[in-house]
Amino acid sequence: MTALEVAQARALAAGLLVELPDRWRHTIAVAARAEELADAVDRSDHEVLHAAAWLHDVGYSRRVSRTGFHPLDGARFLDREGWPLRVCALVAHHSGARFLARSYGLSMQLNAYADERSPVTDALAYADQTVGAAGERLPLEERWADMLRRHGPGSANVLVHEERAPYLRAAAERVERRLRRTRKPDTPAAAGMADEVVWSSCVSRSDWR
Repeated sequence: MTALEVAQARALAAGLLVELPDRWRHTIAVAARAEELADAVDRSDHEVLHAAAWLHDVGYSRRVSRTGFHPLDGARFLDREGWPLRVCALVAHHSGARFLARSYGLSMQLNAYADERSPVTDALAYADQTVGAAGERLPLEERWADMLRRHGPGSANVLVHEERAPYLRAAAERVERRLRRTRKPDTPAAAGMADEVVWSSCVSRSDWR
């Protein structure tokens, strides 16, 4: 994937999410967060991570939504538009979408896209799960609390949270470990790692089950 394709991903997301300003602010912040976390993936995967971050929520657009399950709707739209299958799959499975798919009765449809479960999926999930609904930067546990409040009792997000949260927590911890291995302590990119370690510590102590 090229820098031009990343720019095209941004432009496409901007056009689709203009009707949803909070969702667009969230997307901008997730893309910025993914760029910060890029050292946790292979250099050859930087652009695909960044493109997937721009595109991960396009399924919320009224022009894209078909089933009401935005990861699948976004992936299918991108597939129809000729985007690389890997990008479509990353969008389909972002942030543990497979847990939610069961509640929607869409597991079989989602599984048409490969769930690669790689450093890229970990970084994308961590970027998404540390940005709030309107683009604010949040620790994992605050992001989850906000999500549970917004969706309300009985929602799919609430029903699967007990199972999904450990997956997301583990993804965050893997990203932090990779960043610690790849960043030297005295580099500017590593300067923000103290916050990441604190977040991980808080999450590890939180009983979300």
